[in-house]
Parts: sequence; structure tokens; C-alpha cells
Amino acid sequence: MSLHLSRKSDCVLQSEIRNMSIECDKVGGINLSQGVCDTEVPLAVRRAAQSAIDEGYNSYTRYDGLAELRLALARKLERGGLKADPEREITVSAGATGAFYCACLALLDPGDEVILFEPYYGYHLQTLLAVGAVPTCVEMSPPDWGFSIEALEKVCTAKTRGIMINTPANPSGKVFTAAELKALAAFAERHDLFVFTDEIYECFLYDGRKHIPPASIPGLRERTITVSGLSKTFSITGWRIGYAVSSPRWAQTIGYFNDLVYVCAPAPMQMGVARGLDILPQEYYRNLCAEYQRKRDKICTALAKAGLPPYVPQGAYYVLAEIRRIPGKDSKERAMRLLGGCGVACVPGEAFFANAQDGDNLARFCFAKQDAQLDEACARLERFGRN
Repeated sequence: MSLHLSRKSDCVLQSEIRNMSIECDKVGGINLSQGVCDTEVPLAVRRAAQSAIDEGYNSYTRYDGLAELRLALARKLERGGLKADPEREITVSAGATGAFYCACLALLDPGDEVILFEPYYGYHLQTLLAVGAVPTCVEMSPPDWGFSIEALEKVCTAKTRGIMINTPANPSGKVFTAAELKALAAFAERHDLFVFTDEIYECFLYDGRKHIPPASIPGLRERTITVSGLSKTFSITGWRIGYAVSSPRWAQTIGYFNDLVYVCAPAPMQMGVARGLDILPQEYYRNLCAEYQRKRDKICTALAKAGLPPYVPQGAYYVLAEIRRIPGKDSKERAMRLLGGCGVACVPGEAFFANAQDGDNLARFCFAKQDAQLDEACARLERFGRN
């Protein structure tokens, strides 16, 4: 039989993040691998979505989302320093991942190169591959995950079309500074690049840091496609509400691809998020930072006691830790040994590097867990370290 899978099928293999979740389920362990964010959904957001169903928000929305949500997002963005026209510049999609996919479909041709900072989020890489683009990587160096413009220049070619800025970053927790963003703005202007962003963790910031939307930097607004969502902020990863913000030059076509691929994000969930954005006070977001900083400090302390030194994240809700003391030939074997030894699942570092060996001594731990579960995971890690 001559029937076969497409050549693109190789880029949609099961991610290592989900693989480790499956392995964790097999042993009944504590899943610190996948960023499922199982903390409580704000009551106002839950009630708003439930009311929306009763009020009849159960049909298709406009291809770029409900007007109520686009207006609420515009108000939110302006509070953060970025103005956006809700009629012409905002596209609501099926999560931030969906928004990024539609942006890539609209703006990239097969063979176009896009720069990723490494360690990267695997879905960024796989999305680029799925549309036929070519990822190129620039290494960030711990402990602060710095990078050099010289390294960017070395990988930039005549085929380079864009660069991805993930801030706060998954898996490193890096928060890009104003100085770094200004340097990247000059680089993008010099080479006439699109700037794709992933700002899904914009509300998870520690030690007094502030989120700076890259599109708010002079010179970046016209060329930037800002991608974010509410999955993490409201603990609604299953609702699939994300969005893209861009110049009208790009936004309409991004919206058309959104219509083709997803039709629309779930209507009652859109309304729940819209009302939540307007109802929840700024204190909610301040408390979120404080709560997650406490969780971050708890898991970093446990990892250090376990002999798995953490790179303390500046934002997001993951921590990369050194796992070289665990026997194994690579990070997957080490992660499996940790799971078998104490029942705590993490993501092997190889999932975040083009050259898997560069991540051999690293693993990612997610701390977006309820306190009882996180406390038990920390206790298990510490006991593992003493054995």
C-alpha cells in the first residue's frame, strides 16, 4: 500500500512533557512535569462562564472573538502599557498556542528561519516545523539566562524572518529586561524581522519585577505579534482562551487563519474571561505573584536540600534544576530514576534543547500546584536527596 503519513508528521510526535505525565500516572506519582496549573479558578470567572451559558452565549462568535472580550483585553493591555484597537488589532484564539499557530500560518513561508532562545518551549519549535519554517537557536546562559547580540548575528541569515521572545520564559523563568528588549528591537529593525512573543506568564513575576510587553518598546509595535492568554492567570488551561495582538496589516489574516483552523474559541468561556478581567481587582494579580513566589521559594529550597541545585526563576511557574547527581546516561533516564525513586515527575532537560545532550544535566519542575500536593512533592524530593 502506498498510503503514508505526511512529511510534517515527524514534528507532531508526543511531547516529552506529556510523556512524563503518562509515566507519572502509571505509578500514581505527583506530576510536576506538565504545567496544568491545578490551583483554584477564581469564583468570579467560574460564575461568569456559567451565567454566559444560561444567557445563550453558546453559538459561534465572530472569527476574532466576542466584542466584550476584545474590549476587556484592550483595557487590560493599556493598563500594561500597550494600546490596541479591539476592532482591528486583537484576535481571540484557542489558547496562546492556537494564536501563535495562526500567526505563523499568516506570516511565514516554508523555509523562513525564526530564531528561538534556548532552552526553548517545545511547542514553539514544533509549531514552526509544522508550518515549514526553520528554527535556529541562540543559547542563553545560566544563572540569569543572558544572551549576546553577537550570537544572534551569527545565526541570522538572508532567510531569517522572525524571532521569538518568551517573557517570562518557559522553562527558564527568565524575564527580559528593558535593556535587553531595546537591544532586540535594534536587532529586529536592522534585519527587518517579525517579533513573535509569548507572554502567557506575564502575571507571574517575582522579587518586584515588572512585565514589559516587547511591543511597547519603541520600534517594535508594527513588527510585533503579541501572543498571550488567560489559561495560567485564571487557572483555566482547559478553556483555551488566548489571543494575538498585531498591526491591522497582519491581524486580519491571522484572524482568517483562526477562522479556518478553530472557527472560534468557546463562546461562554470567552464571556467568562471578559467579565473576569473587568471584575477582578488589581489586588488579585498582586496576590497571585505573592502566592507563586512563596511556592517558588518552597520548591527551590526542597531541590537544594535534595542536592538538585535550582536556577531560581525570575517569573513563570517552572524551575530548572541540575540533576547530574542522579545516575543515568541522559536527562530522560535521570528523570525516570527520580520518578521511580520518589514518585515525583519532572521534564527531562533534553526537551528544551536542539542538541539533546545540552540538557542532559537539567530537568524542569512545575510548581503550579495546590499547597498540600506541593508540600508532599517537596518532602519526597528531600527524602530522595538523603538516600
